[in-house]
Amino acid sequence: MLNIRFYEEKDLEDLAALMADLGYPTDREQMGRRMKRIMEESSYFTFVAVKDNRVVGMIGCREAVGYEFDDCSVQINALVTKQEVQGQGIGRALLQNVEQWAKERGAKGLFLTSGNKPERKYAHEFYQQLGFIITVFPERESPLL
Repeated sequence: MLNIRFYEEKDLEDLAALMADLGYPTDREQMGRRMKRIMEESSYFTFVAVKDNRVVGMIGCREAVGYEFDDCSVQINALVTKQEVQGQGIGRALLQNVEQWAKERGAKGLFLTSGNKPERKYAHEFYQQLGFIITVFPERESPLL
């Protein structure tokens, strides 16, 4: 049975492994520093998917407000499932969980960012199947000035 819940500190090792699966090699100490900063930000939220007492996926998001509208939206910053459970509906369940959570918080929209890399091809197809629309595919990040 799949359970989706908020991140807890005991999930740190699993989150580090998931970041590595996403293409960002991360050790427990690095992930600990990142999660400390994230947890200090009141607009950031992290959910994990647990199956058979094992974290098999995560989704990280934040409430996004703008200068031009009164409403808020929710941005998905990270979504990853263990490779061995892909295709079992866990990513879809994580997204649906965040969508419901966003509605309960009064968000008027949901958007996500995903790297423009060949290894993200299947992820992009997955997002499109769920109704997300690709709006921008930048060649590279802009340098800081």
